[in-house]
Formats: sequence, C-alpha cells, structure tokens
Amino acid sequence: MTNYWVHNLDPVLLSLGPLDIRWYGVMYVLGLFIAVWWLGKRQEKGLFVLPKKENIQDMAFYGFLGILIGGRLGNCFLYNASYMLRNPIEIFEVWKGGMSFHGGMVGAAVGLWIYSKKIKVPFMHLLDNTALVSTVGLGLGRVANFINGELYGKETTVPWAVIFPQAGDNLPRHPVQLYQAFTDGVVLLIIMFLFSRKPRKNGFLSGVFGVTYGILRIITEPFRAEDPVLSGCCGLTKGQIYSVLTLIAGILILIWSAKQEVIEKKEEQA
Repeated sequence: MTNYWVHNLDPVLLSLGPLDIRWYGVMYVLGLFIAVWWLGKRQEKGLFVLPKKENIQDMAFYGFLGILIGGRLGNCFLYNASYMLRNPIEIFEVWKGGMSFHGGMVGAAVGLWIYSKKIKVPFMHLLDNTALVSTVGLGLGRVANFINGELYGKETTVPWAVIFPQAGDNLPRHPVQLYQAFTDGVVLLIIMFLFSRKPRKNGFLSGVFGVTYGILRIITEPFRAEDPVLSGCCGLTKGQIYSVLTLIAGILILIWSAKQEVIEKKEEQA
C-alpha cells in the first residue's frame, strides 16, 4: 500500500509575541510587490501608460484594497451567506483565511474604476495590466491554501495524494490547491505573458484572462471535496457557476475589445 504524505504544515510562518505572521498574508503581500515591480517594467517598455510612475503604487493600493474587501465579502456571501449573516463578526477575521477569487475580481475592478476616474486613464487599460500581473498572486494564494490545509480535494488513490487531518479523516485526497496553483499561477501566467508582450487593444488582456481562468477553473473544480457550501445546481458547483459567468464575461469583453484602439506610449505625457 502506498504511504501517503500527511499534511502537517504550520500556517504560521513566524510568531512575534502575540502577533502571528501567517503564510496566507505573506503570499498576498509578496504577490503585491511582484505585481508593482512588473507594472513598473511594463511602463518602462511603453506597454503600460500612466501620467507618472508614482501612479503605479497608488493604483496598486486601490486594486489591492478592492481585492481584500471583495475577496473576503465574496467568500462570506457567495459561498456561506446564511452562516455569515448569523455570525457577522467573523467577516472581519481575515487572518483565518477565506478569500474568493470571483469576489476579489469584482472588488479589484471597482477599486480600479474609481482610480481610473481620478487619473483620467481608461479603466480597461488599468484592468488589463492588473489582470496580467495578478496571475502571480493567484498562484501564491493557492500555495497558501495548501499550507493552510484548506480547500482540499476529493478522495483518491493517486500516488501524489495527501492526507489532510483537517478533513477529519485519514483518507488520501487530491491536493487540488496545488493543481490550481499550477493552472492559475503557471499556465494562466504563461498564456497572459505571451499575449502581453506587445501593445494590445483595451480589454483584450482582460478578456483573455476571463476566458482562460474560467476554463481552467471549470476543469479543476471537480477535484474539490464535496461540501454543501460549494453545491450549486445543474451538476455544477458554485465555483464552476461563477467561473462560467467569468468565461462569458471574458468573451463579451473580447468582442468589445475588437472595436477599441491601442493606447500608445505617446499619451503618457498627455
């Protein structure tokens, strides 16, 4: 019989007295720093047009704040609304983990829309570049899910299965967090990078992101452990349903993008 690895990773990276520094938070911060660095490189190449370089940090703040708020609210109300309405204080317990990609995506879009009005740069241009650099954070977030031992997969006998004590049994399960870290953080990143190496029409990268992420999430979601919280309808989980909507939104954005123009570097000083 195969000896499966038993998950025993500590979600706390470092304890400083009463303060616990958790891998979950570290991954989000690391993803943010990499995103800001990447946006700076794109601006130097004329692929990202802002009035001034300092706008990148401000934009990152608006987008990251939107991700945190939207991701947390999305996790609470897209997947577990009835429980959260009975226990609203838990909405603020972000250190326990629990972030929804789809909620974070909406939150980031709202934050970027507000900032686009402030600096008078097309919203879709900001969203395109954010969609590109967010792939790093997506992958790191899934790695954090694995470290936390949450969002584990269904029972399986594949050689790389993992036993998650958090599941309350000793059954080997799919490490679906790592599957999605690979699809969301590697496959999606490579696809987005290949399409981002030259100036594109507004909305194009956002559309590619929506279509690709939607497909990848629909494919990997069935490996997730069955949970009443995730149950949807028509044989699809909630995650798949939201991903179908993301896929449709991506297609619509691509259709809209085909009629737009490319933002040129010369507009940087406009």
